Amino acid sequence: MQRVHSEDRLFTSYTKKTNRSCWSLLGLPFDQVDPSQAIDLIDEAIKTKRKCFLSTPNLNFIVQSKNDESFYESVIYSDLVVADGMPVIWTAKLLGIPLQSRVAGSTLFETLQNKRRDKPISVFFFGGKGTAAEQAAEKLNRNSVGMIACGALNPGVGTVESMSKTAIIDQINAAQPDFLVVALGAKKGQEWIMKNREKLDVSVISHLGAVVNFVGDNIQRAPLRWQKMGLEWVWRITQEPLLWKRYLVDGLWFLRLMLTKVIPLAIYQKILHKKASKGVLVKIINDVPGGSVELVISGSAIMESGRFLKSSCRKILDQLESSPSISINCTKLDYIDSSALGTLMLLKANIKRRGGAFGLFGTSPRINRLMRLHGVEEFLLEQ
Repeated sequence: MQRVHSEDRLFTSYTKKTNRSCWSLLGLPFDQVDPSQAIDLIDEAIKTKRKCFLSTPNLNFIVQSKNDESFYESVIYSDLVVADGMPVIWTAKLLGIPLQSRVAGSTLFETLQNKRRDKPISVFFFGGKGTAAEQAAEKLNRNSVGMIACGALNPGVGTVESMSKTAIIDQINAAQPDFLVVALGAKKGQEWIMKNREKLDVSVISHLGAVVNFVGDNIQRAPLRWQKMGLEWVWRITQEPLLWKRYLVDGLWFLRLMLTKVIPLAIYQKILHKKASKGVLVKIINDVPGGSVELVISGSAIMESGRFLKSSCRKILDQLESSPSISINCTKLDYIDSSALGTLMLLKANIKRRGGAFGLFGTSPRINRLMRLHGVEEFLLEQ
């Protein structure tokens, strides 16, 4: 069986774990974690020096991912994806997806900075407007009991390429941060992380643009009551009036998505779920050592809290993770749910990242329609 190259291990160290429970929602994979579990994963990554690219999609992330392939892939290739936005949680509940609570990037950072520990987490702020990064570092060192700022840098206005010069990467690495907070605007920030993640000697990397302003007291975060009601956007507009245009565009897009994708999916999957056969069979029909693996999936691919392609199929998963080429025969598949789709998205991302090939074939019009409504058809069926 082909081994994963050493340079690939940094990327796959978290993503390849088969106990990662992931659900496809609005076209993106979301990890089924609550805030405390996300904190534990971040703490573990820092403690073990394992790289973790944390993405925190909100509605704006989802909108941009539909229009920008590289932005979309930055979320797909993340090591931990949490739902940062009440519209995401509301949609999950409507579709029966068990994402119970919002996991806001700002809340995660606030919890970490207020959690007393023997060795504080070292943080580097990269980006922000003007002197926002320096202000955040100063305030963090003055107020935090769980974090210490080891550096701050505003690279100025420029391209991702100009912000990725060796001198900049060396400056960040020299500070030896555990946590790199990027604030370049979501699109540019995610692109910058994707370009430089393997060059950076940092455990946790995340684009958390608002965190720089919140920590530096340049902007006040909405009261908890407003956050729970999903009205944080109203509060943000009062503090940053220019945001109204972005929220208007995102809101109109979300309404269109609900009418054309989410509500039809909620109805369609209820109808199909009742008719679907019980159980799923995953069988290897062709396994060539050092070569490709071909699978047949039969029945109803329903995860039930993440068990599809896991537990009884652990041996198969281990083979899949190290195979250079995987093809999956879906001719006998009559139903597939959000969690099975999320698992397949992660599997394909892993294989593509290391230059392998992944393909689904024999999907019926019913399965294609389900994938289209979930927003994953183009990614999963692309050869």
